[in-house]
Amino acid sequence: MTAVRAKLAGTSLASRIAYAVARVVVGGFVVLWTRMTVEGRHHIPASGAFIMSPVHRSYVDTPIAASTTRRRMLYMGKDSIWKWRPIGWFVSALGAFPVSRGTADREALSRCLEILRRGEPIVLFPEGERKDGPVVQPLFEGAAYLAGRADVPIIPVGIGGSARVMPRHAKFVFPHKVHVVIGAPIRVERGPNGRAARSSVAAATERLHTDLQRLFDEAQRRAGC
Repeated sequence: MTAVRAKLAGTSLASRIAYAVARVVVGGFVVLWTRMTVEGRHHIPASGAFIMSPVHRSYVDTPIAASTTRRRMLYMGKDSIWKWRPIGWFVSALGAFPVSRGTADREALSRCLEILRRGEPIVLFPEGERKDGPVVQPLFEGAAYLAGRADVPIIPVGIGGSARVMPRHAKFVFPHKVHVVIGAPIRVERGPNGRAARSSVAAATERLHTDLQRLFDEAQRRAGC
């Protein structure tokens, strides 16, 4: 395990300062460039941990999600980013931590749980990798599993227009309209023992899928897609 992997994301003062600066610079650019509008911000908790679960159609979805709240959001990144040490250090400072794509990365799940249990929110794209098209793809159960373990809400988020801002393989960020719709929190039912049953995780994942499709459809319509 590298030194970068061994450190939990975002624990230092330097990382918090780096995140604040990046949010102003990168987030501000994205908001202005895309004329981003947001509805449903009142669904985002003002304090405590939660899992923000947006649809994923573009690389700009991460700064878009971070720009929906003044709270610092932590998030996973594909582990190949950390092959280049300077870039790995930079994205770690911004609150990212590595995950092996397409696997049940226990280390990443443990990091997520630790972050949530210390009261901080994370961004987790439940579709996994970027997808294409208007249909929300089958979801991984990671968001519901973590929400059940940490007893935190899932906040579903539909992002409309981001695929036009930075399509797959694009090298530029285009000035297209983005609209974000934030849905009501989803709670994973826990039993008397304080644990979420497998059926509860599956039920929450199914509801998340339904809510994301509805929010995505509305966001796309409001973005003129």
